[in-house]
This record gives sequence, C-alpha cells and structure tokens, in this order.
Amino acid sequence: MKKALTLMTLTASLVAAGSAQAAGVTVTIACGTVGIELKMCQDGGARWAKATGNTVKVFQSPNLTNDRLGLYQQQLAAKSSDIDVYQLDVVWPGQLAQHFVDLNGKVPAATLKGFFPGMLAADTVGKKLVALPWFTDAGLLYYRTDMLKKYGYTKAPATWTELATMAAKIQAGEQKANKQFVGYVFQGKDYEGLTCDAVEWVVSHGGGTVVDATGKITINNPNAAAALDTAAKWVKTISPSGVTTYGEEEARGIFQAGNSAFMRNWPYAWALGQSADSKVKGNIGVAPLPKGTAAGATNAAALGGWQLGVSQYSKNQAAALSLVTYLTSPAEQKIRAIEGTYNPTLPALYKDAAILKANPFFGNLYSVFTGAVARPSAPTGLKYNQVSQAFSGAVHDVLTGKSDGTKAVAGLATTLAKIKGTGW
Repeated sequence: MKKALTLMTLTASLVAAGSAQAAGVTVTIACGTVGIELKMCQDGGARWAKATGNTVKVFQSPNLTNDRLGLYQQQLAAKSSDIDVYQLDVVWPGQLAQHFVDLNGKVPAATLKGFFPGMLAADTVGKKLVALPWFTDAGLLYYRTDMLKKYGYTKAPATWTELATMAAKIQAGEQKANKQFVGYVFQGKDYEGLTCDAVEWVVSHGGGTVVDATGKITINNPNAAAALDTAAKWVKTISPSGVTTYGEEEARGIFQAGNSAFMRNWPYAWALGQSADSKVKGNIGVAPLPKGTAAGATNAAALGGWQLGVSQYSKNQAAALSLVTYLTSPAEQKIRAIEGTYNPTLPALYKDAAILKANPFFGNLYSVFTGAVARPSAPTGLKYNQVSQAFSGAVHDVLTGKSDGTKAVAGLATTLAKIKGTGW
C-alpha cells in the first residue's frame, strides 16, 4: 500500500495545483447512466468540488454506447465547450484523439506508472495520451449458486455445451412453478454490447478476433461460424426470444429479479446483485465465461472499460485536468470498487483487503481482467465504428434467424473488405 499512498499524495498535489489555477469555476463531465454509474460519478464529482472550491455539473449520457458515441461526435465536431470532461469507451481514443488534450507532460510520470501499462497504451494514439483509465471491464459469467446446488451441480460450466445443458435442466425444473424463468440471458441487441459478447463467442471457439493485429480480416472461418450458430441455438431454448433486444440492464433486471440461472454481464452487476432489494442477494457466483470444445478454444472475456479525457475545446482545462486526476486516483478508485464493483486500473488496488472483501472474485479472476481480449479497434483505427456495426449486425441476423453462421461470416468478410478499401 506504500505505493498507493505515494500515488494518493501525488494526486492530491496535482488536484491542489488545478484548484489554485482555476478556483471557483464550473466543470461539466459527461458520465454514463448504467446501473449506479451516474450516482457514483456525481458523488466523486461532489468530493472533488468540496476539496477544490469548484463546481461540477454532470451531463447524463445515453445508456447505449453507440448512442453516446454519436452524441459525443456531434459535440466535438462542433467544437462545443459545453462538456469539459468526457467518459470514453476503451475503443474510442483512436477515433476521437484529435479532440482531446494530450495529457503527456501534464500528469506526473510517477502517477502514470501506477496504471496498468496496457491500459495506458490503449489510451495512447501515436505519442498522444488521450485519456486516463478510470475503470476497466471484462465480460463475466454470473450464476445462481442456489440453483446449481438444487440441481446437483458443484461448479460453474467450463464450456458453452455445459452451460446449455445446465441452463436447460434448471430452466425446465423452475418453469414448473415460474413460467418467466429462463436459463441464460446476455446482450443480444444490435449494438456495441453485442459486439463484445460475440467477440467472446468467436475467440472462445478458436475463431480469431474478426480482424487481427496486422489488419487482416480473419472472421470467415468455420470456428467463427460455429460460434455464431451455437449462440443462435440459445434463443428460444435457454434464452427468451426477447434476448435479441437486451442490453446490459435488461439482462441484469431479469437475473436480479430471480428469473435466470445464468447471465453474461460486466463487473458492475455484482454490487447491484448484492443490494437489499435484489432477489438473488447472497446467491450469486461469478466465473470466467465458458469456452468452446474445438481445437484452439479458450476462455475469452471482452476488454471493456472507460477513460476520462479533457476536451480540447474546454474553457477550463486546468480544472478539468484536476477533476480527471482526482477521479482516477487510488482513493477514488477504491471507493468505486467497494461501492460499485468498478474494476480499478491501478494494479496496487487488487491487493487491497477492503476491495477484496467487497468483491471476492477480483482476486480469483484477476487474470480474466488483465488478459481480456480487445475488440479490433487498434488495427481498424478510425473505421472501427463501421467494423463494429457490420459485425454486430451480421451476428444479430444469425441470432434472429435471418442468416446462419457460415453465410454471415462470409458476407461479413466481404463487407469488411469494402470498409477497409485500400487500408484501415
């Protein structure tokens, strides 16, 4: 913890410097609203405001990442100064870098060394540090510990085949008394969340990463096709037909109401599942997502996470930078980890006893978080959004029965080649 305390001291100094340069100003931060995300952002902003004498306004961003990106792009293209600090998805720096202040030289090197190097690398475009990592994410499998015990299972499923078998058995038994009960819920709506889920399916079946690190389009292969066909079989069997319209909150709502045996979601769902009004409090287990059975299959969790960047068009850049460094500091990340299950971006905090007590799986699944699979944003650069939309659309067609895996991956490869053109 000595290292963490040093980081806290450095951050406190930077906050004080930011306050001295721009005392009494109002800083607007755009925050997400998934789960308790908005409240956590408001609380952190209030603590910074109290410490500095400045004021924080919180701009409520849309829930869905696609909608949020579209809104941000409009604001930034207009060079609007309405928002000073933006919350950025881990796949956005390459698309939005030109609109943000380079934090290199503005944040002490000692502070930067406290973050996971890979996360800082994801926030770096060329030599420009676009943002600081605020919290990281990785897809997880949530399951009902009481249900597994009731139906004779001693551990979480290791493969997708095992998950389907277990989900079907539990669903059949529970539906005798509760017709709403289903086996498995996930993010099946045609948006960025489905891109994350589908990347996990494809990688875990040994089907590659859609576009590899060199920019080569790799999605058109039998393992990728099998992954999509496998997921399509869940719809209307162990998953409700409506799963193709679900985002994170829809899936969490069903699971937390006690109406699903398994759920794919992000870490934030843990704290909410343990809340006083949760029907499954005390009966939730967390495990790595399953893998396929083909050669090359491996457990895969999509890398998520959000960063904080200072707008190039902010009229209060010093205060905005002060807010960013405060919210990403060890003290704030510890509060967020304990109260909201937001995964820290500072390695030192994964050894913190209070954090591990609140989130027991942080220690056991540390490798899941640090080894999560990135979406192909780095090799596709400014065209990533088109790539992601094409991918989620093709996957959604398979889930809704408009296509099958083989046709979808072949058609997607052709579409991606057109998007790529002469290069990414």
